Amino acid sequence: MPHPISSLGAAHTVISLLTVAAGLYSFARYQKIDSTTRSARIYLAGMVASVLTSFGLSSTGGFNVGHALGIVALLATLGGVFIPRIEVLGRARLSLTQFAFTLSFFLLLVPGINETLTRLPAGHPLANGPESPIVRSSLAAWLGIFVLGSMLQFLWLRSCRTRSLHQN
Repeated sequence: MPHPISSLGAAHTVISLLTVAAGLYSFARYQKIDSTTRSARIYLAGMVASVLTSFGLSSTGGFNVGHALGIVALLATLGGVFIPRIEVLGRARLSLTQFAFTLSFFLLLVPGINETLTRLPAGHPLANGPESPIVRSSLAAWLGIFVLGSMLQFLWLRSCRTRSLHQN
């Protein structure tokens, strides 16, 4: 039986959904999370709020894998913010920045996939825990989307850089 959702859990869910929406919008509109855009600023603030609110939640009664993923997602987000300032990385900065933001987006949804499948539909969820086949296959599919998306994003960024070099 799924655990009932608390007020903090509901707030965390709303924050996370807004964060996912801002990230999806950024990817659809700009093919990346560009920290200079409004949608990316919403994404970045939402990521921090989502991870911080997750620390007050635990169906196991303490620190869990979801919390660890949140910390890694925050570190990836911080990397995405600070990598552009590391001059020694040269032209790799843009690709590394976007990989960091894309990784943070990927990690944001990993616990969300598990929670969604183990809570919905209410009263008869699709999965009974993280070891359920539907959770594992959904996470495997999400990993595949992340890998493919990261490769396509890298190729897109490289083609943009090549076009801008040829125009100058």
